[in-house]
Amino acid sequence: MAKAPTPYPAPRSPWLVRLLRLAILAFMGLSLLALLLAAGALAWQVAIQDRVVPGVAVAGLDLGGLTPAEAAAALSANYADLEATQFSFRDGERAWTATARELGLSVPVDELVERAFRIGHGERGLREQADAWFTGADIPLSLKFDPSIARAFLRTLAAEIHIERQDASLELAGGTIRKSPGRTGRALDIEATMTQLSGALLTQDNEQEIALRIRESPPRQWNIDEALGLIRAALSTPLHLVGTDRDGALLRPWIISREQILAALEVTLRINGDEKRYEAGLDLSALEGYLKTLSPALSRPAVDGRFDFDPGSGGLTALSTSSTGRKLNVEATMQRLEAAIFDPLNRRLAMVFEPVTPRFHEGLTAADLGIRELVAEATTYFWGSWQNRRSNIALGAGKLNGIIIAPGEEFSFNDHLGDISPEAGYLEGSVILGGATVTGIGGGICQVSTTMYRAAFSGGYAITERNSHGYRVGYYEYANAGPGLDAAIWQPDIDLRFQNNSPYHLLIESSFLGARDALQFRIYSTRHWTTVVENPIIRDIVPAAEDKYVEAEDLYTGQIRQIDYAADGADVWVYRNIYDAAGALVKRDHTFTRYSPWQAVFEVAPGDPRLEVEEEEELTEAANSS
Repeated sequence: MAKAPTPYPAPRSPWLVRLLRLAILAFMGLSLLALLLAAGALAWQVAIQDRVVPGVAVAGLDLGGLTPAEAAAALSANYADLEATQFSFRDGERAWTATARELGLSVPVDELVERAFRIGHGERGLREQADAWFTGADIPLSLKFDPSIARAFLRTLAAEIHIERQDASLELAGGTIRKSPGRTGRALDIEATMTQLSGALLTQDNEQEIALRIRESPPRQWNIDEALGLIRAALSTPLHLVGTDRDGALLRPWIISREQILAALEVTLRINGDEKRYEAGLDLSALEGYLKTLSPALSRPAVDGRFDFDPGSGGLTALSTSSTGRKLNVEATMQRLEAAIFDPLNRRLAMVFEPVTPRFHEGLTAADLGIRELVAEATTYFWGSWQNRRSNIALGAGKLNGIIIAPGEEFSFNDHLGDISPEAGYLEGSVILGGATVTGIGGGICQVSTTMYRAAFSGGYAITERNSHGYRVGYYEYANAGPGLDAAIWQPDIDLRFQNNSPYHLLIESSFLGARDALQFRIYSTRHWTTVVENPIIRDIVPAAEDKYVEAEDLYTGQIRQIDYAADGADVWVYRNIYDAAGALVKRDHTFTRYSPWQAVFEVAPGDPRLEVEEEEELTEAANSS
């Protein structure tokens, strides 16, 4: 069965349909447009993903659309001149140049490109891209400055500019005075120059000249002018040193020349921390040595008084008056001389003499000196001496009369005796010389020294030098004196010395007893000990040789003259014992003498038969010895 047809809906209104169609079409168009825009945006992002967004510039230089490498190349090319900018540095007439890059200034291209590239490539990419596209994005130019590079460059300049300061100096060498004014020191002040350089680099001005900051240190002059003034004063004129002789008479002046002063000048640099000082001094040692050698001739020794002691009254009587001496004070003279050398107005100066007071003068008493009694004496005899020998003994003994010896002082026979010479009044006499008795000036003086020695020995005083004769001399053994207590002297080398080793002064008195052919020495002091001298011990006696005869032209036939006397040789000891005030033995000592045998010698006239005997004996001895 056939179905009945379906009924169609009633038709709609035509305007509604059209409106719907338009809506659908619009939606489809917008969707298509959105798709197209999305596709375009995607294509754009793809296109600029490795390039600088358009509209981005650095200091006005458009980098849009460039790759980072292209942008870096563009920036480097654009600012190459800036890095090549020349800077000059001047120090007087010297100049140095360097580019900005050589001084540490550079354009940080990589940093600027990175900043430019980051625009539009980050989280706000589309927004930044749109801003760059419509309004532009201009990155300001920034410069990079490495001060270490600039300092390194300035240090090279500093090494060339540096001049070490030299202070002024004064030198005296080879007789020439040299003054050096010194030299100003110069040093580049790197930090001050850096401040100026930094400002100039960052202003980006072209061709700038940088004035180097130099520190100058002028030479220090110290006190050179003062020292130089003293030297000039010292060399202005010669010096005149004046003095007087022993009697006070004015002597001709000693002239110290400019050359001598110059040779003595010294310039010394004294350093105390940072301070220096030049001192002009003198080395006057040569002149001082000359004055010391001159001193004995200009000085006058004080003369001690000589005295006689009266045992009865205990008083002293002056035999000769004392007198004040004088001594050249070398040290004070040198001080005065040194001051005068640097004084241009005082070129004449006097030597300095100081008085020398005598030790023993008329104001002293015996009690002051501890002289109270006779403590020792000795007497020898000169029987048979001819007149010249007697005269010499009297003269020598008188030289020693009245002498005072202080405690601890050493007595020297030769010093007190003075020169043995004809000028001193001595005559010819027999002296022992070279193993024989010969005629010489001062024969008999050994009798004086022997007598003095015996007094000192018996007084217990310390004998510091004693020399015996080569053989036993008969004069010294008169009156049973015995051998071993003689004392020979021979100027200037052989002396008799003893020390006053007591606490009291001692006074030496001598007496020439011509009527008795005797000589006596007495020592007065305070008895500090008692001395007992034992008899001599004589051993190993060697007999004297036979008599000897020699020819004398001044004798007639039959005449004979004895000039030497026979004496046996022997070893002799003489002991002495020294006791204190209580009688206790405090010292025992001795003196030893070895005497050689001595033969008698006679002078006879030429042709005397005894001379022939002498010649025959000498020939026989010569034959036997051969």
